[in-house]
Amino acid sequence: MTKTNSFKIHIVLVAPKIPSNTGNIIRLCANTGAVLHLVKPLGFDLDDKKLRRAGIDYHEYAHMQVHDDWQHLKNSLSNDNCHTLLALTTKQSRPFYDVVADYVADKKQVMSQTGNLIDLALVFGSETNGLPDDIREDIGQNNWLRLPMLPTSRSLNLSNSVAICLYEVWRLMDFAMAYEVKNDG
Repeated sequence: MTKTNSFKIHIVLVAPKIPSNTGNIIRLCANTGAVLHLVKPLGFDLDDKKLRRAGIDYHEYAHMQVHDDWQHLKNSLSNDNCHTLLALTTKQSRPFYDVVADYVADKKQVMSQTGNLIDLALVFGSETNGLPDDIREDIGQNNWLRLPMLPTSRSLNLSNSVAICLYEVWRLMDFAMAYEVKNDG
């Protein structure tokens, strides 16, 4: 299987509230090469010890940007040639797995023909309120996706949702840039 480093996954957290969730996501992004974007207002200070404890010593390895608002984030993504935003929300029934599999397959084909970079932003709302209506509308209903869960369930933990989605996209991209673990036996 041919591996490529011609991808960039952006993880966007809009108004995250719980520092330990964000710390876990910082660690996750550091370990996968994803770029983490935090959109204010944040429910904690970036020096919060719970944030630091959850992220252990990965803060220095993570590519993280903090944005004052949604428009600043969009400008930053546009400057980075990332024009595809997918919102994870419980307000939709379109399955994350099917849509992302089709998107990555299409992009991999285009990339093999043109050499263009695959860029994708996965957008998540806060733990308590989800994504604000205006941001969901700005992203567009065709790009609202839902992780499967039982009908009686309300939601998943934010850091778990990010991990599920990020690893699925990375898997579909053939774990680009991952180092193989040496097995001594």
